[in-house]
Amino acid sequence: MGVYEELIERGLLAQVTDEEEIRKMVNEGKATFYIGFDPTADSLHVGHFMALCLMKRLQMAGNKPIALVGGGTGMIGDPSGRTDMRKMMTKETIAHNCECFRHQMERFIHFGDGKSDAIMVNNGDWLLNLNYIDFLREVGAHFSVNHMLAARCYEQRMEKGLTFFEFNYMIMQAYDFYRLYCDYGCNMQFGGDDQWSNMLAGTDLIRKKLGKDAHAMTITLLLNSEGKKMGKTASGAVWLDPEKTSPYEFYQYWRNVNDADVLKCIKMLTFLPLEEIKKMESWEGAELNKAKEILAYELTALVHGKEEADKAKDAAKAVFSGASSENMPTYELSDEDLKDGKIDILSILTGSGLCSSRGDARRNVEQGGVTVADEKVTDSKKEYSKDELEGDGLIVKRGKKNFVKVCLK
Repeated sequence: MGVYEELIERGLLAQVTDEEEIRKMVNEGKATFYIGFDPTADSLHVGHFMALCLMKRLQMAGNKPIALVGGGTGMIGDPSGRTDMRKMMTKETIAHNCECFRHQMERFIHFGDGKSDAIMVNNGDWLLNLNYIDFLREVGAHFSVNHMLAARCYEQRMEKGLTFFEFNYMIMQAYDFYRLYCDYGCNMQFGGDDQWSNMLAGTDLIRKKLGKDAHAMTITLLLNSEGKKMGKTASGAVWLDPEKTSPYEFYQYWRNVNDADVLKCIKMLTFLPLEEIKKMESWEGAELNKAKEILAYELTALVHGKEEADKAKDAAKAVFSGASSENMPTYELSDEDLKDGKIDILSILTGSGLCSSRGDARRNVEQGGVTVADEKVTDSKKEYSKDELEGDGLIVKRGKKNFVKVCLK
C-alpha cells in the first residue's frame, strides 16, 4: 500500500485536483508540497495537528515539506469559516509567533538540506514589500470578483459584511503558491477542506501566469460525531505548547473523547498500523476505554515525547485508583490569591481551568458535579482556608475525569 492509499484508508483525504497525478507523485516521493500556518497565536493547537501528522507521513514517504508561516498573511487574517474579523496583530507579535511554531513543528518533521528535508518559509519575505499597483497588474488581473464572492471561504463573513481588507486574503494565498512554485519548485499544496477555494485560486494563478500544472489536496476536517470541530475544552483551545495545555491536560482531552469518535481519531491521527486498528473495530464497553487510553498515549507521545506521555498516563491511573501522584496537574496559589486567608470554590474552579467561567462553575457545583478531597460540594459559596491548602493541598474534581491538585506555592 502506497502512502496515498493509506491516506484514503485512514479517512484523511477530502478533495484533490487530479487524483492519478497526485497519487503517482506522493507514492514516488516526487511531491514538494506546502502547508500554510498563520501565526494567530504563540502556539499551534489541535486544529493544526492533522496537518502536522500529514506532513510527517508524506515526508516519511520521501516527499519534501515546506512549512509556510504567514508573516504576511497574518497581517490580514484568514476569513474562512468566521463570522467576525480577526484581531489585527503587530509585526513583532507575528514574528514571535512564527518562531514558536518552528520549535513545535520539529517534533513532527525533520528540517535540513536533504532532498526530503523540510524547510520553513515566511511569506512576509515577499508580501510585505509588494508595490500595490504592480501587484494589481501582475496578479489582480487574473481574478474574477464574481467568482471570488461565490467562494466558500467567504461564505460566513458575507453574513455580517466582508471587508475589502479580508477580501484580499485569497489573492495573497494564491500568490504564495505561485512564489513557492517559482522559487522552490513547490508543485502541491495541502490544507484543510475549508481552504479548497483558496487553494484552487493558487493552481489557477500558476496555470494562467506560467502555463504549468500545480496540484491541491485537502484534508478532512477533524469533526466529532456531532459535526463540531474537535480541539476545544471548557477552558479554551487545546494547545501543543505544554505551558498553555499541560501534557496531562492534553492526554485527558483525548482520553475523554466520545465512544463514537475514538476509532476515527486513532485511524486519522496515530501512526499505529492499520491492521492493528482494524482489530479494535469490534471493541465495546471497557475495551473502548482501552482504545481511548491508546489514543491519548500515542498522541501525547507525538507532541510531548514518551516521557511526558508516561507521566500523564501514570497520573491518570493514580487519580482513578485514589493514589497520589507527583505528575498530577497542579494549580498553585499564592498568598495574594487568598482573601483573609481563604479562597472560594468558584475561584478555584475558574482559576484552575476546570470551568470556563464563574457561571459555569456555579452550575457544576449546584448540580453536584464537583468534589473536593472526595467530598461533594453543593454550596457555591464554600471557602477553603490556607491551612487546608498547605502541604499536599486538595484534589478538586469536576465530573469523573477532570481534576487538579490545588495547593500553595
